[in-house]
This record gives sequence, C-alpha cells and structure tokens, in this order.
Amino acid sequence: MAQYFTVHPEHPQPRLIRQAADIVRRGGLIAIPTDSAYALVGHLGDAAILDRIRRIRGVDERHQFTLICRDLSEIATYARVDNAQYRLLKAVTPGSYTFILLGTKELPRRVLHPKRKTIGLRVPDHPVVQALLMELEEPLVTSTLILPGDEHPLTEPEEVRARLEKLVDLVVDGGGCAGEVTSVIDLTSGSPELVRRGKGPLAPLGLEEEG
Repeated sequence: MAQYFTVHPEHPQPRLIRQAADIVRRGGLIAIPTDSAYALVGHLGDAAILDRIRRIRGVDERHQFTLICRDLSEIATYARVDNAQYRLLKAVTPGSYTFILLGTKELPRRVLHPKRKTIGLRVPDHPVVQALLMELEEPLVTSTLILPGDEHPLTEPEEVRARLEKLVDLVVDGGGCAGEVTSVIDLTSGSPELVRRGKGPLAPLGLEEEG
C-alpha cells in the first residue's frame, strides 16, 4: 500500500519533501502533481523504475521518457543543445513544455528512445516538484500519469490514490492539477516542431496557435 503525504501546494512542508526524496533514493516510485497533471517519477539510475512505469502506463520499450529538471543548469550533461536551442529553452522554462532532444552518453541507454536516442526534457513550474528536485539535487525520470484506457491524465490526488495505491510507493497530494498535458516540442532537427499540442503556449516558440 502506498504512503500518502498531504503537502501544501505552494509551500510544501520540508519534512515531507525530505521523506519523499528518501523514498526516491531507495528506489521508490511516486506520484506527484505538476503544472499540467499528476506524473510518475523515480530515480534516473534505477532500471526497475522504468519497467514499473511501463507496466502502469501500458506502454512498450519505445515509450519516450522525460527528465524533469529544476532548471537548465545540468542540461548539457543529459542533452545535446546548441546556443539557439538553449536560448529558446531559457525563454520558456519553467513551464508546461516537454522538449525532445538528443541524449548524451551520460544517460543510461535504457532511458533513451531505442531508435532515435532521444530524451524528453521538462522544467515544470510547480512548487512541489521544484522542492523535491531541490532536495534531491538531480533530475528525475518521469511519465505523465495517463492510465491504459484513459484519454486524459489523472489530476486529482484522491483518484490517483484509489487507482494506484498498490502500484506506487507514495502519492504526494499537492491538490488538483490543471488537467492538460504538456506541449511536446521536438528540437532534434534544429527548429521547433510541434509533436503534441498541450498547455504550453506555442507563440513564444515561433509556432502558430491553432484555433
């Protein structure tokens, strides 16, 4: 049965964040709120975490995993980014975007897309995630919490608990989320290409807004 922490959505209690970080360090899989929806997160170096996320999400080895980072300070460690791409990332992060980039050799191969060798990169604008990343001092591997058969991600902590309490180690209740997925932008070709329209606005990326 998963543990359940109720934290303040804007000023999460440091004691609970430390406990959540300890669970991650011990190889635990946790569900946390983000600025778009709830997400599954775990330690980057733990192979078992990826398998658990795939089983819960009902996806195969081609699933594109994402790293959530506190800021862009470590981006060169994990992704290949030129100056123009970095300026674009800096202009729109933190925010509700996931950027697809070529991964570096510092990343475990298992976390990269098996054919494209890409990784998603995300800097979420949510105090709970930011507090956890600050405590850990390293990125987390993540996947949006969309369960098999569902069209939309989970946004309410009570539903996350009800559906996942036997599948994850911790649910962090930071209140409800917006319910929109992130905008996914592929930067591997040099210029932004829209993969999925989501919460993040497209105009700052030089892409046309639909509708």
